[in-house]
Amino acid sequence: MFHIGPYHIEGSVVLAPMAGVTDQPFRKLCREMGASLTTSEMVTSDTRLWNSRKSQTRLNHNGEREPRSVQIAGGDPEMMADAARMNVERGAQIIDINMGCPAKKVCKKAAGSALMRDEPLVQEILTAVTAAVEVPVTLKIRTGWDQNNRNAITIAKMAQDAGIAALAVHGRTRACGYQGEAEYDTIASIVGSIDIPVMANGDITSARKACAVLQHTGANAVMIGRAAQGRPWIFREINHFLATGEHLPEPPLSEISTLLRSHIQELHNFYGEYMGLRIARKHVGWYLKTLAEGKTFSKAFNQIEHAQEQIESVTEYFEQLITKEEKAA
Repeated sequence: MFHIGPYHIEGSVVLAPMAGVTDQPFRKLCREMGASLTTSEMVTSDTRLWNSRKSQTRLNHNGEREPRSVQIAGGDPEMMADAARMNVERGAQIIDINMGCPAKKVCKKAAGSALMRDEPLVQEILTAVTAAVEVPVTLKIRTGWDQNNRNAITIAKMAQDAGIAALAVHGRTRACGYQGEAEYDTIASIVGSIDIPVMANGDITSARKACAVLQHTGANAVMIGRAAQGRPWIFREINHFLATGEHLPEPPLSEISTLLRSHIQELHNFYGEYMGLRIARKHVGWYLKTLAEGKTFSKAFNQIEHAQEQIESVTEYFEQLITKEEKAA
């Protein structure tokens, strides 16, 4: 447990912001499964673009559990400050600055992890955003630009001096993208260099790995990203292992079925039928990745054009799996 400004974060497992993944329905589900903190998908700092359908859904925080954390991305200090202010007006209680995204379309605009190349600009952005709002500001970074330019400790100290309330660090450089294995020595060095809370991110795919990363780095929390896609119960598993040293069994098929159907329904409700059923397709693919005939079912599922039919097809698929499991027992 740790604090971000006035907010007490209960537990040591948080959800990483992921564009196209951590929308409101998914954040809600991960909180229910034990995530101590969730952060919105990345929102552009160019407020002129906020009228788009994508931005409007990303800026919707109605009914969310507190504290509501919103991630902003951009490379202009004044625009970032304006975006922070406007998000606070819309209900954000924590502003998270993205300097960790390696996506080329983000980095080409001198945002995300591309910013780590320009330390004076980083300083300007951190100073502008923390001065613009009274809520806590957090920062997500990588270990550096490439293997020869790991400047995360410098930026971490800069962040603390600028008033950043907490730091998340992905254990790869910008050049690594998501390739190769994440390293945690740099994160451990950062933890030893600053006093603000640090969240360790990158390749944390199991309860045992989460425990090992916490012990190795001394971080206050682990931040789970891609490992939560299709497995939101990973938060529950990690929390249980950290508390007891024991592994929870995999959730039964009946529970996965209930969770998935509820998730799909939330997507339909949040986005409306047209977009909701399309967004549901990728989530179903993630849930069923390791299940029997999951790929075959997913292909058929992706052709469905009616919301209720999606629910019914998932129900039938799991009923068949459960029947087979019972017969094999």
